[in-house]
Amino acid sequence: MMRIITGTAKGKRLETLEGEATRPTSERIKEAIFSSIQFEVENRRVLDLFAGSGQMGLEALSRGAGRATFIDSSREAMEIVKKNAKFTGLDDRCHYLVSDFRNYIRKASGREQYDLVFIDPPYAMECCADAANILAEREVIIPGALVVLESGTEEIDPADPRLSGYEVIKSTHYGKKTFVNILVYHGREEEN
Repeated sequence: MMRIITGTAKGKRLETLEGEATRPTSERIKEAIFSSIQFEVENRRVLDLFAGSGQMGLEALSRGAGRATFIDSSREAMEIVKKNAKFTGLDDRCHYLVSDFRNYIRKASGREQYDLVFIDPPYAMECCADAANILAEREVIIPGALVVLESGTEEIDPADPRLSGYEVIKSTHYGKKTFVNILVYHGREEEN
């Protein structure tokens, strides 16, 4: 079982989806991520793009984020997110949608903007850089947004053209299977 580390829902235990469909972020990694961004969470608009159990978005809400949108392609996972949000008492600041990440970003373009995004897809998808690129292209994030990428074999290269407008502010490798990169989005130059 996972738990909320600190904030208004500190210590509340979270459920996860049974089986191998989702891979929850370990408490050690979650704690390291939030230690790195702890002074940048308050009042942020959060997008938890591959929500799973919702633990990253819920942790941000517990620490003072303004609201959170949870996206997952699994209906079963989204039911777990809703249950966890209700149990932690944070559900009044949550929005939920069952959707593929690309479809959600396309539909959110021009309607939603976020300034804290968690991108933690199933490792086999290797789509962190693509998701970050599409968020920027569709202007679903604003300059100054923090984007946390958690990946397996997909190494994030700051020179990757898909990451134009981003700056990697922290890059860490945990064990043999987990890369965590925290990026700040500065915006993209207008193309001539």
